[in-house]
Amino acid sequence: MSIIGNSIKESIKFLEDGGLVGIPTETVYGLAANGLDANAVLKIFAAKKRPSFDPLILHSTSDKIFNWVREIPAPAKKLAEAFWPGPLTLILPKSDKVPFEVTSGLDTVGVRVPNHALTLELLQKINFPLAAPSANPFGYISPTTALHVNQQLGDEVNYILDGGACLVGIESTIVGFENNEAIIYRLGGLSVDEIEAVIGKVKIQNNQASNPKAPGMIAVHYAPKKPLILVNDFSEVKDEPNNAYLIFGEKINVDFERQFFLS
Repeated sequence: MSIIGNSIKESIKFLEDGGLVGIPTETVYGLAANGLDANAVLKIFAAKKRPSFDPLILHSTSDKIFNWVREIPAPAKKLAEAFWPGPLTLILPKSDKVPFEVTSGLDTVGVRVPNHALTLELLQKINFPLAAPSANPFGYISPTTALHVNQQLGDEVNYILDGGACLVGIESTIVGFENNEAIIYRLGGLSVDEIEAVIGKVKIQNNQASNPKAPGMIAVHYAPKKPLILVNDFSEVKDEPNNAYLIFGEKINVDFERQFFLS
């Protein structure tokens, strides 16, 4: 298992040595490496067993994040001003400084400023961005506590920076731009309504793909390990001791600790 602590100094030491660090954000915990170090970035893919064609997101502070892109469309500037730090990732033309491995060969890169005080302090003290997908094995549910990271990837991570539980709990919304048109590639912690209030109508292209333009677009992603069955009537279900029930409305005739009410 990994070391869990709240030392920014320790985190920086491992990152500068090409290691992996679990970092807290407002969305989910990330598995971070020096985003300018190709060998360190490859360790992320190996630890997560993530396909090499699935690009990563670079994280930095508001004053440095655009150092890693070539151009910034006007709508992207408006979104950055409105929502950073926050659960928004922008897909922009990448700088030559960004390694091939981060973008999976694409000429664009996802960039974001996370809204978490501890990670922002870390990012302010380093001179490189952090490549950081969610800190879980590829395809599994994303972690929202340091303990989740340790349980899923503890043997692969040098250090986990413990910033408490994530406030949003789902990934950032990803917005890209094609022919000056804003496109949402991944729905997430920032709503479509909030985005459209700033830049007007946007297109949603939340498709699954084997050649994704952004993270989170592959068909099998964020999947729980247990089967989920949707029913209109619980009488259709043969109850088993290991079943749990997500319920809208009245309780059902099973052990109360196996019922979870959504409304």
